Amino acid sequence: MANLLGPKHVAQLGAYIREQRENAQYSLRQLAQAAGVSNPYLSQIERGLRKPSAEILQQLAKALEISAETLYVRAGLLDGEPESAAAAGAPARPGSAVLAAIREDPVLTRRQKQLLQDIYESFRTAEPPTEPEAADPTTDPKVTD
Repeated sequence: MANLLGPKHVAQLGAYIREQRENAQYSLRQLAQAAGVSNPYLSQIERGLRKPSAEILQQLAKALEISAETLYVRAGLLDGEPESAAAAGAPARPGSAVLAAIREDPVLTRRQKQLLQDIYESFRTAEPPTEPEAADPTTDPKVTD
């Protein structure tokens, strides 16, 4: 478990949540309703005045369609960065980096993110492509002796 965050980090967490809300094109009121929290409480979180619990972070992540793990790390509830585990040699879940990049892209709308995630998942669960046949040196001009 990481140490509790100081005021600077709570403010950074709040700013990140606000950025994600704006990227998702949610008003403060809409996100508060979707996450099941009050408008004033969400406003305090975004302004760095309150540190939300893990449960509230999970509700916000679900409403924003982003990784709860990312919010947990930013809130100091988990150690490290999600990407640092892969950099340290820990095995990453296949495709998790791609899905995280889609979820956190500030340019895409919620609808675009969902469509990209669905398309990506459909490719990952589809039948694997068959291996191309080995090049025949007698008919393939690119194969040389």
